[in-house]
Amino acid sequence: MKKFFLLVLIPLAFVNAAFSQKASQPFKGKIICIDPGHGGTALTDSYRVGPSGEREEWVNLRVALMLQKMLEEKGAQVIMTRTEDKVVTLPERAKLALDNKADVFVSIHHNATADSSVNFPIIYFHGNASENVASVALGKELASRLLTYLHNSDSPVSLVSDFTVFATSGASVLRNTYGIPAILAEASFFTNAEEEQKLKQETHNHDEATAYAEALEAFFATPVRKIAAKNTIVPAIPPFTVFQEAERMTPIAKRWKQDFEDAQQLSGKKDSASIQEAYDLFTRSARSFPDSPVAAQCHSSRAEILEKQGRKAEAVQEKQRETEYYVKFRN
Repeated sequence: MKKFFLLVLIPLAFVNAAFSQKASQPFKGKIICIDPGHGGTALTDSYRVGPSGEREEWVNLRVALMLQKMLEEKGAQVIMTRTEDKVVTLPERAKLALDNKADVFVSIHHNATADSSVNFPIIYFHGNASENVASVALGKELASRLLTYLHNSDSPVSLVSDFTVFATSGASVLRNTYGIPAILAEASFFTNAEEEQKLKQETHNHDEATAYAEALEAFFATPVRKIAAKNTIVPAIPPFTVFQEAERMTPIAKRWKQDFEDAQQLSGKKDSASIQEAYDLFTRSARSFPDSPVAAQCHSSRAEILEKQGRKAEAVQEKQRETEYYVKFRN
């Protein structure tokens, strides 16, 4: 008995149209959890506030609500961890994302430091860059757009592990949502007086929300890469203790850049005393501003000094810290 097979040819135009439709609707069926950082803390802390009184949690919420509207208009389902100025615990925030099976988690923040001249974006992912690849990809999309909408194109930018600032466990909301793409972004510094005034303006808030919306749209327009289990590619890296929140507002922390520059000068000398002093200054600079691009250079320099001192195992760990915790955003 002869068998006959029917060959069905699908027009190329039909295939292209299907792919085009999918690309034009990246938010279809997507659940996005937006986390406006902090909230309800005006009476309990004095460092989360700009020079003229604008508080971080207020700005976070304004931007988040604008972003919620933008995403919903584009077809996304949005879960908000808060919609008013109130306290929501960190575990509750992560639980909302997990319980609602969010496809992505975005925590919106703004930053503070002792050096009031500083103003650039910092974006955190959890754990190691080589394992949390989806979150790193989302971070890159956001970094690019924050430079477009809020900063100069040549502005510094940090895309870093949350272990740079929380050395033993990372940020709670990122640690507890690990497995889904998740970032915590500090779009700018409210301790910079000029930036604080901009952050009070709805147009500036809207620009920031647009940066998030466009980054998420670009992220979902391509296949999302799988996130590996923690420490399956890279062994756990020993903690590097750094200054925390209020400590980063101290005079010592304000010397972060000067310490780095002094260390660079000393590291060019040959005597062991100067080399050790350079190492100590690189260390203090990295502790003072651990999530800055300069901190990445500090860790690289520390690795070189450790190698010269014959402390090879420590040098390897330090190089891993630089590679896994600090993502190069530009070539």
